[in-house]
Amino acid sequence: EVQLVESGGGLVQVGGSLRLSCVTSGFTFDDYDIGWFRQAPGKEREGVSCISPSDGTTYYRDSMRDRFTVSSDKSKNTVYLQMDSLKPEDTAVYYCNARSDFYDYWGQGTPVTVSS
Repeated sequence: EVQLVESGGGLVQVGGSLRLSCVTSGFTFDDYDIGWFRQAPGKEREGVSCISPSDGTTYYRDSMRDRFTVSSDKSKNTVYLQMDSLKPEDTAVYYCNARSDFYDYWGQGTPVTVSS
């Protein structure tokens, strides 16, 4: 059974930091691109960042490149998203996604609220 379990969300003040984790199981970690998406209330889901654990290649949405860092731990089949200098507009539910040429899996999401 494929599972993607996010954690690490919560309430943080403006300028604060959070580290999200996505623990995966049930598929070959290196065969997938693992991405973070987010969906704010009343808005469409948008891509945040992505990593290819096989070679460490990373991608970022331009507006987040300087504040967010994605990483992976292949020994734990886990992907992290370090979020610094958080802003109120970062408030959203953050989802982990695993994608290959043939499959697309989602986690249940972890909420992040940035208060001013």
